[in-house]
Amino acid sequence: MRFFFFNSHAHRILDPEETRVSGGAELQVALLAKELSCSGHEVTLVGSDTGQPPRRNLDKVDARTAGKFHSGGALDSLGALPRVMSLLRECRPDYVVVLGWTAWLEVLLWLRPFFGYRLIYICGLDPEIDGSFGQTHGWRGKMFERGVRGADGRFAMSLRQEELFQQSKQDSAFYRNLILPRRTARTAAKDIDLFWVARCQPIKRPHLFLDLVESIPEASCTMVCPRENEALWLSVEKRAATLPNLMFHESIPYHEIQDVYDRAKFVVSTSEAEGFPNNMIQGAQGSAGVISLVVDPDGFIERFGAGFCAAGDFECLVKETRRLVSDETATEIAGQGAERMAKEWLDNASNMEKFLQGLPR
Repeated sequence: MRFFFFNSHAHRILDPEETRVSGGAELQVALLAKELSCSGHEVTLVGSDTGQPPRRNLDKVDARTAGKFHSGGALDSLGALPRVMSLLRECRPDYVVVLGWTAWLEVLLWLRPFFGYRLIYICGLDPEIDGSFGQTHGWRGKMFERGVRGADGRFAMSLRQEELFQQSKQDSAFYRNLILPRRTARTAAKDIDLFWVARCQPIKRPHLFLDLVESIPEASCTMVCPRENEALWLSVEKRAATLPNLMFHESIPYHEIQDVYDRAKFVVSTSEAEGFPNNMIQGAQGSAGVISLVVDPDGFIERFGAGFCAAGDFECLVKETRRLVSDETATEIAGQGAERMAKEWLDNASNMEKFLQGLPR
C-alpha cells in the first residue's frame, strides 16, 4: 500500500543530524511512517519547508517538502497548495494520513475526489474531538472539524478518545501509540527528581510546573520547553532563571533526550488535556514514574501504580510530590509500574497491525 503522511516537522525525528525538535504528534507520525516503510509499504512523508533538502530517504521513508504550510498563514498555505497537489499526483497514495489538528484536513478532503485516496485522521489531543474545537480555534477549528467528519477513517489512540468518537456518533478504529526503540540499555543514575518536557503552549501550563519547583526547593528539577508561544516562553525562561533547583533547556535533540528521561525519577504533567503523552511513554522506557495534575490516560497511573494523579488539586500535587521524591521505595515502585505499562500496552508490531486492520478498504 502507498501512504502519504502530511505533517510539518515529523521528518526531524528520522534525521540523525537534526537538532531542532517538535512534539509528540510529530514523533508518532515519524514512528508510524518508519514502521510501515520497514514492512514493505511505500511511504511518503510530506513536511513543511524549514530549510531541509527537498527530497531525502530517511529510514526508507521518502521525505519531501511542500512549502511553508507550518506557519498557519493563509498566503503560505496557498503557496504550498500547488506543491501538495503535485506530490499527490506523483505519489498516487492509497491513504493520506494526518495526526492531530490542522485546517489542512478539510483541504485534503476537498482534494480527495481528484486523486482517489482515502483520508485518515488520527486523534492527537482529546479536545480535538470533544465538540469544542470549532469554538476555541475559530475558522481553522471549524475547517478541521469538517475534515474529521468527512474523513474516510478515524483512529483513537486511547480508550477515552474512542469514547469521545462514540459520543459524537463517528466511527473510529483503535491502536495505541508507538514507542521510540531504545538505542542502548538504561545505565544512568537517577539524579533528577522531577522532569517536565513539552512545547511552550498555554495548554501545557508550564508556569504550574515552576510553581511546583518553587514549592519543593529540595527537589532537583529539569525543564525542557521548546519555544512556541513567544510571550509565554519568554516569561517561563525569565522565571526559570530565578529558581536555583531548576535546570532549564529550550530544547534537547530527539536522539539525546532519552538519556534525560533515564535520569529522571518522575515525569511531571501539568497539561490541561492530552491524548497519550509521549513524555509519559519515554519516561516509562527510562523507568520514570509519573506525577500528573490532571492527565491519567486510560487510568494507567492508578492501574499500574505508576505514580500519582492529583485530579486537578494543585495543593495535593505538591504534597504528594514531596512525599514521593523523598521515598526511594515509592520512587522505585512507580518506575516499575510505568515500565509494566509500556511492556503491556506499547508493542510496536502489535499496534502497527491494529492500525493496518483499522484502515477502511
